[in-house]
Amino acid sequence: MRYLPWAPLLTVLLAGQAAVSQIQLDVGDPKSIKNAAATSAYNMMNNYHGNESGQIPGKLPDTWWEGGAMFMTLIQYWFWTGDTSYNEVTTQGMLWQKGNNDYFPANDSNFLGNDDQVFWGLAAITAAELNFPEEDGQPSWLSLAQGVFNTQVPRWDTSACQGGLRWQIFPYQAGYTTKNAISNGGLFQLAARLGRYTNNETYTEWAEKIWDWSATTPLLKMDEWTIADTTTMETQCTDHGDLQWTYNYGTYLSGAAYMYNLTNGGVKWKKAIDGYLGTTLDKFFPKEFGGNVMSEISCEPNMMCDRNQDCFKGFLSSWLTFMTTIVPHTANQIIPKIQASAQAAAKQCSGGSTKTQCGRRWHQDSWDGSKGLEQDMSALSVFASSMITHKPQGHSPLTADTGGTSKSDPTAGSGPQKQPNTPRPITTGDRAGASILTVVVAGGWLAAVAWMVYGG
Repeated sequence: MRYLPWAPLLTVLLAGQAAVSQIQLDVGDPKSIKNAAATSAYNMMNNYHGNESGQIPGKLPDTWWEGGAMFMTLIQYWFWTGDTSYNEVTTQGMLWQKGNNDYFPANDSNFLGNDDQVFWGLAAITAAELNFPEEDGQPSWLSLAQGVFNTQVPRWDTSACQGGLRWQIFPYQAGYTTKNAISNGGLFQLAARLGRYTNNETYTEWAEKIWDWSATTPLLKMDEWTIADTTTMETQCTDHGDLQWTYNYGTYLSGAAYMYNLTNGGVKWKKAIDGYLGTTLDKFFPKEFGGNVMSEISCEPNMMCDRNQDCFKGFLSSWLTFMTTIVPHTANQIIPKIQASAQAAAKQCSGGSTKTQCGRRWHQDSWDGSKGLEQDMSALSVFASSMITHKPQGHSPLTADTGGTSKSDPTAGSGPQKQPNTPRPITTGDRAGASILTVVVAGGWLAAVAWMVYGG
């Protein structure tokens, strides 16, 4: 396995870091934004070794799903800034982990959840929509996203709750009887984006189906515009784990935005967007921090976020930003908050040996002491997203009819699927996923436990 260098190693940028105590960011200056994003990208990628000899491309230590999230972030970074430094390593990792063109690789499939797999599908559809360069002789980005869709739809489960995706795929996994927001919302978003890109009704019909089913459960409480994290099959999906997470709102909002655009402003989708965007902006941009700076409210106050939860704000940042390009009436609400969050995050990025590593509390003016790939990835997302006001018109995600060049393969990933194995003891490595398991005891909620697993 050959070593892929980082192209330009940001020598000039990093040489100047000794003179500053935090990332400098002026959202009115595209050069400043690009420098801030480049610094966070470099810090993030210092944690990645999959491109080195003897390592596994696309794989991060003790997690699999985060690789897809990281590459999705790098594709967006390339799109917003034009920096190609990480394109080669992104392509290498995305293709190495493709499995049977479905992002269900044999080496990891025993412990993957539906949410793990869908993040790689979302990375692939992002690459297709943004015309990220493809490699000759390899499957298209669009076909890889279609492969994820084709392997997830057959898992739609009607044995309880009249539908929905389980969180986990195999019976020996903790969470197998849970149906959660990120798995169902992730597939909803993927279906909506595939529908918009291809104009194929199969995808849009599934997007409608997933949304409508979610609305029959607490996962989408449309009477109050809230999203529960989990519900369980034991109660026929009437109970609810109500910890509130940015990425759950982001994934459903993003899918609704694509459906709104696809249906030329459908009333159903406008109502959903306006309702859920209102909750998102009210809930995750707390008034005590000025009302414009994003916060992961369920774990930041007590600094108990785990590595998975430290990713979430980055997803909401990028999904909201792209939403403004396909649902223009949301721009005046969203863009000022993305800009304010980016400026706040830059002040937080003053830690570690470089004095530019990012913590998790963007609302706090000084580094909070936390650091890692995930914190840098979230900061990178919000920095890059603040380029939105400096991009020329016509920067919305592409479709096959508006310049998208990625080719369709509706049968991708539809070969024989791995079946559940004989149950075996659950190990730490089996506990994969980017979601929260809320434990049900004696027919009621004993505790809402922020159970974010570290494997996968």
